[in-house]
Amino acid sequence: MNARPESAGEPLSLWWDQLPDELTMPLGAPLDGDADYDIAIVGGGYTGLWTAYYLQQADPALRICILEAHVAGFGASGRNGGWASALFPSSLRQLAERSDRETAVRMKRTMHDTVDEIGRVASAEGWDIEWRKGGTLGIARSPLQLQRAEDEIADMRSWGFGADDYSLLSADETANHVRMADSLGATFTPHCAAINPARLVRLLAMTVAARGVRIFERTPATAIEPGLVRTRHGSVRAPIIVRATEGYTSSLAGQRRVLAPVYSLMLATEPLPEDLWNVIGLAGRETFHDGRNLIIYGQRTADGRLAFGGRGAPYHFGSRIDPVQDRNADVHSALRDVLVDLFPAAAQARITHTWGGPLGIARDWWASVGLDRTTGLAWAGGYVGDGVGTSNLSGRTLADLIREQATDLTTLPWVGHHSRNWEPEPFRWLGTNLGLQVMTRADAKEQRTGKESRVAGIFARKIGH
Repeated sequence: MNARPESAGEPLSLWWDQLPDELTMPLGAPLDGDADYDIAIVGGGYTGLWTAYYLQQADPALRICILEAHVAGFGASGRNGGWASALFPSSLRQLAERSDRETAVRMKRTMHDTVDEIGRVASAEGWDIEWRKGGTLGIARSPLQLQRAEDEIADMRSWGFGADDYSLLSADETANHVRMADSLGATFTPHCAAINPARLVRLLAMTVAARGVRIFERTPATAIEPGLVRTRHGSVRAPIIVRATEGYTSSLAGQRRVLAPVYSLMLATEPLPEDLWNVIGLAGRETFHDGRNLIIYGQRTADGRLAFGGRGAPYHFGSRIDPVQDRNADVHSALRDVLVDLFPAAAQARITHTWGGPLGIARDWWASVGLDRTTGLAWAGGYVGDGVGTSNLSGRTLADLIREQATDLTTLPWVGHHSRNWEPEPFRWLGTNLGLQVMTRADAKEQRTGKESRVAGIFARKIGH
């Protein structure tokens, strides 16, 4: 028997579909009655598992349990684009406004180090997560996008980051990495690794379970209260409760407006022949995006596929989450069209997998982590799709906060941040989908006129981009 989940009758993602059977075995039975632990973690994705991992390393005597509604890695942790990146949803300017210039830069450098921390742990634990630190390319495909790329690098220089961290590539230099249609140049940062995210989350889960963390799979939490997690199978009492539910936070009583679950969708081609890769490039498995307003992202997988995604799916009224929403024929067709536009040589490649899932977005686009010592309630999330790296930092930070350790991590500007709630419906639905339409129309206008969309610029500044 294995725990390989499906969504609406199809594989949950390419990444889950590729797992060997030994990585899909159940890791824990459902909770059966009331229980007591030192620390109860709600959510069996990266955030909850990394928190358990670092707590367990620091104090093996701690009694830790994880309550997971489905199976460990069911959510975004097993479905994302496979970027272990240094991306953070808030800008350096926003971080500095909350703290100061030096602390904002320290946050950014900590994110750089976090990429290497994931690779270090994977190597030390002997995890094969298909790791390749090839960096990230942001391709400029129009003069307007090239100007944005130049401005981005100039901004990073103003914060003290040199070419070893962020650089501007010419068209010829870009072609040494990737040959994308209409490329005029690119930004490049080495601070990103391509991975198989389902391998990472399941190996992480198996490791913490083998070392004594109790994982209760198929145990949906219904409410979190000081000292108590309620489920349909019983309640767990613990002095410290960690909310690590990200895009599924709206399923908890009283938390529907904390994080908006917004869908990101992906597809993957069949493995491409080597002669086609000689045309496309990405020999170092660089991750890539381009300079449009509506985010797209991709990577060359370890088995030679193009895995490609974007944020074109609508927000669903009432923060509704449903497996049927993991696939949207119109959005997946549009993603296919964009992929072929980027790489015409791949036009005949067969699409073997389509999938998607919700990610969590706070009202002010701030990721946050914290612990209220008076209630014992801890939280982390709001990663806006940049959670592979940020969740590792969350886990280390929560481990320090819970153990009352004052460290460099616990003084970073996202610690203790509280975002205000999203508006009630129908205003939440109207606002989030308006933002999607603004960015979609801005891209069409910029492609048509070659001029920057002022409305998109205003919207981007409001969300920190």
